Amino acid sequence: MKTRLIPLIAVALALGISACSVNPVTGERELTIMSAEDEIAAGAENYLPSRQAQGGRYVVDPELELYVSDVMKKLAAVSDRPGLPYEITVLNNDVPNAWALPGGKMAINRGLLMELDDEAQLASVLGHEIVHAAARHSAQQQTQNLLLQVGMVAAGVAASQSDSDYAGLAMGAVGVGATAWQAQYSQAHELEADRYGIEYMAKAGYDPQAAVELQKTFVRLSEGKQSGWLEGFLSSHPPSQKRVARNRELAAQYNDGVLNEEAYQRAIAQLREDQDAYKNYQQAQKAAADENYSQALGLVEKAIQDQPRENLFWELKGRLLLEQEQEDDALKAFDRAVAANPEFFRPLVYRGLLNKQKGNAQQAQRDLEASQNLLPTQLASYHLGELAQQRGDRSAAVNYYQQAASGGGDLGQAAQAKLSQLGVTQ
Repeated sequence: MKTRLIPLIAVALALGISACSVNPVTGERELTIMSAEDEIAAGAENYLPSRQAQGGRYVVDPELELYVSDVMKKLAAVSDRPGLPYEITVLNNDVPNAWALPGGKMAINRGLLMELDDEAQLASVLGHEIVHAAARHSAQQQTQNLLLQVGMVAAGVAASQSDSDYAGLAMGAVGVGATAWQAQYSQAHELEADRYGIEYMAKAGYDPQAAVELQKTFVRLSEGKQSGWLEGFLSSHPPSQKRVARNRELAAQYNDGVLNEEAYQRAIAQLREDQDAYKNYQQAQKAAADENYSQALGLVEKAIQDQPRENLFWELKGRLLLEQEQEDDALKAFDRAVAANPEFFRPLVYRGLLNKQKGNAQQAQRDLEASQNLLPTQLASYHLGELAQQRGDRSAAVNYYQQAASGGGDLGQAAQAKLSQLGVTQ
């Protein structure tokens, strides 16, 4: 314990002496171990895997993302850190959610866009997230986490962790991205984001009362416990009547602004038109989970008929056809899914596995490697290992199996067995 304690205490002392910085939003001095450059680098590194793990980009209506981006730029321009490399993506995800990574990389789910009434409410969501980035909340949270660990060791209560304890995180960590950085904001951070988010709204010309209406909507939905909400935006941004009242007091300090309801409704017109298609898709998922594959296939066919450009629908159709052992038709469905959105990892994995099963080794390798470039997964790593082993590339096989083994579970054990066959011990 003593050998670990000395350097950690030294770190804690160094933090207390030299890691104070000024919060760009509040002007207060705070303890932060990450530099601004590190924040930007962390956000850039985690942005792609975060988006991939949460549905990928919504591509049916590209104009919607341009519209959301324009609103974000208005707010970023009046923020306390206008020079950050702000960027936003509309994610193809039903769960109402929004998040910001360090350095200004942001995302909002189409599921949340469907719950908003006007552009001012959108500005309220985005202004809140911009404050998280501008005020360096992620950096502050990381500092607090480190200090907590130091304190636990100094008190003699820290549990020792072997390398193997962290091995299972190696594959999953790239997929947690946004959750890891923003799900644990403190109450103080949330209230700070509410306060200055309303200020940004007002400066950009939006009606700050929209922030009040937005919180009222969140409270109503959380009380109704509607599916998906508690695992999405509300889990990391818990609403309350207290926050409604506080936002009302803050909004009263500013002049009225615009709502831009008509512009917002025009922007989400395609989403509204496709509501029934997404409902059928969701029902198909539920039917598939209950192993009612014929019913699920009928529902997803209806969804495709209503919106043939949605890659998620084609992907689910391919998976359902596989369950019915219709490999050729499944492959065609996966082809359509990839063509609809070639920048999403999941249909590439499914198509790669099917091509491997059908003996199309070269195409399988191309698909699985393409998926790994978008989001490394344990499944793709294991099967790339088998493909490498089949073609006699021992070095590549070992590398892929080691990646798969680090993910743990049944597949990790299978990868360990493959490594043992190759004479490699972990």
